[in-house]
Amino acid sequence: MAAVVAATALKGRGARNARVLRGILSGATANKASQNRSRALQSHSSPECKEEPEPLSPELEYIPRKRGKNPMKAVGLAWYSLYTRTWLGYLFYRQQLRRARNRYPKGHSRTQPRLFNGVKVLPIPVLSDNYSYLIIDTQARLAVAVDPSDPQAVQASIEKEGVNLVAILCTHKHWDHSGGNRDLSRRHQDCRVYGSPQDSIPYLTHPLCHQDVVSVGRLQIRALATPGHTQGHLVYLLDGEPYEGPSCLFSGDLLFLSGCGRTFEGTAETMLSSLDTVLGLGDDTLLWPGHEYAEENLGFAGVVEPENLARERKMQWVQRQRMERKSTCPSTLGEERSYNPFLRTHCLVLQEALGPSPGPTGDDGCSRAQLLERLRQLKDLHKSK
Repeated sequence: MAAVVAATALKGRGARNARVLRGILSGATANKASQNRSRALQSHSSPECKEEPEPLSPELEYIPRKRGKNPMKAVGLAWYSLYTRTWLGYLFYRQQLRRARNRYPKGHSRTQPRLFNGVKVLPIPVLSDNYSYLIIDTQARLAVAVDPSDPQAVQASIEKEGVNLVAILCTHKHWDHSGGNRDLSRRHQDCRVYGSPQDSIPYLTHPLCHQDVVSVGRLQIRALATPGHTQGHLVYLLDGEPYEGPSCLFSGDLLFLSGCGRTFEGTAETMLSSLDTVLGLGDDTLLWPGHEYAEENLGFAGVVEPENLARERKMQWVQRQRMERKSTCPSTLGEERSYNPFLRTHCLVLQEALGPSPGPTGDDGCSRAQLLERLRQLKDLHKSK
């Protein structure tokens, strides 16, 4: 219901929109807080409640999510902590894996590889809406896997391509991105597992820092630190120069087609800085995201920026793709700049509709971070039709 109200409010512009949307956000926040307090009182008054749970880390912020297929959508901090820090999370991931394999025996989407001059990028649909990737040096027959959450699906692609897996690049610790590290690294004895040491990557063998480069055959892949979704989140940039093609960004849960990830372990300022890191890359860079969220994300972008013609054209294309269960990746960063609201916090139309009143210092960085936070809150309230 809040999304409908927001859509109506956004048909106009200026101060009135800002007041209306601020009211929506403050009301939603108050209602959620009230519900949480009520649940807490009921829990503590119950005779079955034997002890108060251990306080969670102050580094993690509570983020309510609507119920859905993605395990991160279920609840807030309590579930997030169990999912990321205990074997209960791993068991839940295994359950999700079994269900997805039964429901989508050939994958949730039909994908098409991109073949460049001696380099092949192969998207692999896994779980309910995730993507893993194989980056292949076709001359040396060497492969790098990105976020291989379903080892069975990734191994099948490795065998079909007839390549040798020598490296796994993990964007972050969540099981729906890292769950296949163990099986694949055991099966391929020389395979190295790369990721951030800050992120507790399962079976990590080679820690990476910002700007570190992984070399495999003619592949040159640079790690970029993009914290926010998790503390140690990395994205991976395949340099296009060696094969005279476009660079490729494997963005994990930082950036999606017309969307961005949730800030589970950081602040809006942290996430804004990470998104700005991506904005510094070239317009022709291909975006290979970690999830198939295109239609839902473009629907939300239409709520906050209804007159954006680039978004409308992209939405029409995406809907045609999804009617045939075709993948929507990759897009380009040039396209994303034109319709992705989370990359457009500098745009006047969004600032007028959603932005906070200018502070006494006129700090543009602060106002962009607040706008990003408001966009994220509205996206959490948004429900696709």
